[in-house]
Amino acid sequence: MTLHTIILAAGKGTRMKSTRPKVLQTLAGKPLVRHVLDTCAAIGADSTVLIYGFGGQMVKQALAGYDIIFAEQTEQLGTGDAVKVALPHLPTTGKSLILYGDVPLTTENTLKQLVAANTAGISMLTLEVDNPFGLGRIIRKNEQVIAIVEQKDATDAQKAIKEINSGIYCVDNALLHKYLPCLTNDNAQGEYYLTDIVKLAVADGVEIATISPEFDFEIEGVNDRIQLANLERHYQAHQIRTLQHAGVQFADPDRVDIRGRLHCGQDVFIDINTIFIGEVSLGDGVQIDAGTIITDSTIGNATHIKPYCVIDGSNIGSDASIGPFAHLRPQTLLADNVKIGNFVETKKTTLGQGSKINHLSYAGDSEIGREVNIGAGVITCNYDGVNKSRTVIGDGAFVGSNSSLVAPVNIGNNATIGAGSVITKNAADDKLTLARSQQVTIDNWRRPTKKT
Repeated sequence: MTLHTIILAAGKGTRMKSTRPKVLQTLAGKPLVRHVLDTCAAIGADSTVLIYGFGGQMVKQALAGYDIIFAEQTEQLGTGDAVKVALPHLPTTGKSLILYGDVPLTTENTLKQLVAANTAGISMLTLEVDNPFGLGRIIRKNEQVIAIVEQKDATDAQKAIKEINSGIYCVDNALLHKYLPCLTNDNAQGEYYLTDIVKLAVADGVEIATISPEFDFEIEGVNDRIQLANLERHYQAHQIRTLQHAGVQFADPDRVDIRGRLHCGQDVFIDINTIFIGEVSLGDGVQIDAGTIITDSTIGNATHIKPYCVIDGSNIGSDASIGPFAHLRPQTLLADNVKIGNFVETKKTTLGQGSKINHLSYAGDSEIGREVNIGAGVITCNYDGVNKSRTVIGDGAFVGSNSSLVAPVNIGNNATIGAGSVITKNAADDKLTLARSQQVTIDNWRRPTKKT
């Protein structure tokens, strides 16, 4: 059996008050529709047809990295019409999941269950809610689904029903090809309802299977900024609870954002106002202090990240100490027992085991060995205005405070650089190298005074 996905993403999202299509609004740092596409990839969909409309060029550009068939809905004539647009790209065999670009959090597990439930031709995701106002009601007879009635078309008795239609289906492609051309717009909204395929299937004797999601937020859509913010909180709370069940301690679960995937070992502590972006991995016993932002990085066991650090695309070893107020830029590689102190910035730099850059320094395009001490205010001058060059510092070297190392340059093993030096040539192993102007004292010099 082949599995296809149809994603409805043509809406403008007027209530968002945005120049961007609704499906490109972000949740957890990622466009809504990308959440849906990534879930489709996770369940192994064979193909995906995305129905676009408003802002189609923006949608295509934002999703350029995905293997998608784009199909345009030129007029907003309802969900049934939107799915009908996909028919030329859909085989008559196999099954299709019908999903929505603004319903981002349906889980992989739920969609797999929905596919498995489709044994007779159609399965659908339903849920009982306390306040079903505005939502399509599931009409049953002898516990079997016989129809879906939209709010505007429902009788008072039907409006009292609490089981609602999520709009998410798994349908045999043969039935989509059979029923979609038969839809009419004879209803209160003058639209072609996708829900009418259920009525047509029942008339043909097709039994409709239903399942419910594990979490209510899985069927929540987004129409305005308030709903988007509420869904963001649901998503964050769910991720935090999952990590708490795995043993991670949060100082305040409401003040952490995970905008990607966070993997944690045992006995990890995460303080307030921290943000994790992309793929982040924390080893056993890691402590992340307040205000830290970590993107696409790996942090080894028992490492302590002190407050207000920004770590991006870096790999940090075990038993390291970082910050406070450190900035590790992409391709920073730190070995075990490294210390990076306050107001230190690194970029494309490796630092060997036990080495220290304690404060107020910049190391860019550098290879720094083991047990090296970099003093306060040291700068590797890696850019000449056109090209970047590397600085290599050997094991055991000591670079005195306020020194500038003008790349390309090599500092030898166990070399010592005197404080205040500007080093433009290689420094030998086991030697003291100085590069300073001679200090002089000017006799009879007077400090200028302000002219009256």
